[in-house]
Amino acid sequence: MGKLYIVGTPIGNLEDISIRALKTLKKADLILTEDKRVTIKLLNALEIGEKNLFTFNQVNSERKIHQVLELLKTYERVCLVSDAGMPVISDPGSNLIDSCYKENIEIDIIPGPSAPIATLAASGFPGSKFTFLGFLPRDKNRRRLFRKIKDNLESEIYIFFDSPNRLLSTLKDLENIIGDVEVFIAREITKLHQEFFKGTPDEVIEHFNNNPLKGEITVAFSKRKPFS
Repeated sequence: MGKLYIVGTPIGNLEDISIRALKTLKKADLILTEDKRVTIKLLNALEIGEKNLFTFNQVNSERKIHQVLELLKTYERVCLVSDAGMPVISDPGSNLIDSCYKENIEIDIIPGPSAPIATLAASGFPGSKFTFLGFLPRDKNRRRLFRKIKDNLESEIYIFFDSPNRLLSTLKDLENIIGDVEVFIAREITKLHQEFFKGTPDEVIEHFNNNPLKGEITVAFSKRKPFS
């Protein structure tokens, strides 16, 4: 019976790969990947060389779990990676991991970079209690979510992913519905054009109206006034 290794990979800067992750990927008999092209590019950049790859992503993960469990009987070292960061965090893999526990398949974790945690650390917000929302829904569903958050404030900090073409409308909804909040934007974390910006929704909107809004974006926000 094989062993499943959950491996964190860089979210931008390749130098953020851990020594342990590098060693684990080098020894892997099979790598489960969201996108073979992305993983091949990573392996080549890290000079790991050619590996057996198996596509395991949001589209096919449910129907391929049984096949992966069978592969774990064939291959000794099977790694699960995402395109960037830690697997399972807004990426597929949780059902596979749960199935491994049920099948008594050994699991190991090789922690690595995570955009939500990096954003929280860089934000200046208290890090003791937060809620990660993943990718926000669109339009009216997003507004419904913000109303729910306003009515049931369970955390001091909320963190989510957003896209450049939706961020400004998201910030407008955030201000209109939740109100007096402070927002932290982390754009292109660890990459060449990394940018951090903190302010009210209006200040953030003004800033990005005057500056190109591109790349991967993680947002953190907090009520500016103490919770009652």
